[in-house]
Amino acid sequence: MKFLSGQFLFAQIVFMTVLGFVSGTFFPDIAQNFHIFSDCFLKLISMISAPLIFCVLVQGIAGAGNLRTIGRLGVKALSYFEIMTSIALGFGLLAAVIFQPGTGLTLPIQQSAQTPPVAGKTLNGGFASFLLHLIPLNPIDAFGRNDILQVVVFAMIFGCAMVLAGKEAEPVVRFVNSLGSILFQIMGFIIRLAPLGVFGATSYTIGHYGLFSIIPLLKFLIIYFISVLFFVFIILGFTLKVFCKINIFSLLSYLKEEMLIVLATTSSDAVLPAIMKKLINLGVGSKTVGIVIPAGYSFNLDALSIYIGLSILFLSQAAHVALSWKELLSVIFTALLTSKGAHGVPGMAIVILTATLSMVPEIPGVGIILLVSVDWFIGIARAFGNITGNCVATCVIAKLEKDQNEQQVHEILSSSNIKSVSFASLTSALKNVSHGSAEGE
Repeated sequence: MKFLSGQFLFAQIVFMTVLGFVSGTFFPDIAQNFHIFSDCFLKLISMISAPLIFCVLVQGIAGAGNLRTIGRLGVKALSYFEIMTSIALGFGLLAAVIFQPGTGLTLPIQQSAQTPPVAGKTLNGGFASFLLHLIPLNPIDAFGRNDILQVVVFAMIFGCAMVLAGKEAEPVVRFVNSLGSILFQIMGFIIRLAPLGVFGATSYTIGHYGLFSIIPLLKFLIIYFISVLFFVFIILGFTLKVFCKINIFSLLSYLKEEMLIVLATTSSDAVLPAIMKKLINLGVGSKTVGIVIPAGYSFNLDALSIYIGLSILFLSQAAHVALSWKELLSVIFTALLTSKGAHGVPGMAIVILTATLSMVPEIPGVGIILLVSVDWFIGIARAFGNITGNCVATCVIAKLEKDQNEQQVHEILSSSNIKSVSFASLTSALKNVSHGSAEGE
């Protein structure tokens, strides 16, 4: 239905953002009362974050159990994913430190939309205290206090035990999958309220701090685009060149039709089968493609990791909160774990960011709602970076496994007869996309 489409939701967000600008500029006193909408929206996100992250992580670990049976290839793939996403997260943090996108924006001090975790206090007790805090008193207590870090630890233990239990755990696997489906539907309902949340956050910010207070948000958007492009063409390009002797521009040219679809829809779901087929036709082994691409959709979200790293420091800068190295390490650790399995879930980037920042309750949640107002544009870079990272990962791991026809790869990529983009095929693929929700939301 049209009114449920991602494009229509984006139009609603744009309209409500403009309305927030107008109300904050011309009716500042009234506009400041609209923060109740953003508070309610963020509280709804917090309500669903712990159980949703639990289901996503458990499902991700259950899926990784298939990789585990493959042996060496699975270990190499997961190791590569963890290293590259860690680099991407660190790169996002570095970009925020260098360019200071949050400078000039002042967020209101409010914690009504977040549940202050105990973890922030235990960080001051040293590493031993922090390590003890990772273990929940009991799972219900962790869920009840919305302590994301403890939920993550329990989910990892639960997921590993479920995989090892094998057939006896199949009813539980089905239950977790069904529960996850229900929670995803609830998340979809909540995301439909995003325009109201954006209106409340924009109205309050403009009304309280003035029109020019929104400039850092545009700065954030520009920095994120530049960061993703740098990561793709420099870091991923260097990795691809060193391991595979392949030029990143040649690979993207070979996949240009699929990349255009990704950019047009901010989603890589529609091109997954085509990407896998073209990589196999390129000369990459079908075994590697069949394992790395699907697994990478859950475990190798490079551009999402950059977004999380950049957002964390952007919001801390805007809130004038100086993160200690202990707090930063805790936030990074939480982000690396909660981002696994985030692909394809509407609004998941918001959930991950909310869960990650719950480690630092001093940072007000209204800043997250402001990021929602530009999330459609962020989704363009996020989808492009994620799918490129998975294609590079497949080529690198195939090279390490000696599961590719190197001569064929180089002949095809160096050929001047690479098929040009067909407008008809592009249009057909676009029609197959039911909605354009942003990648890893």
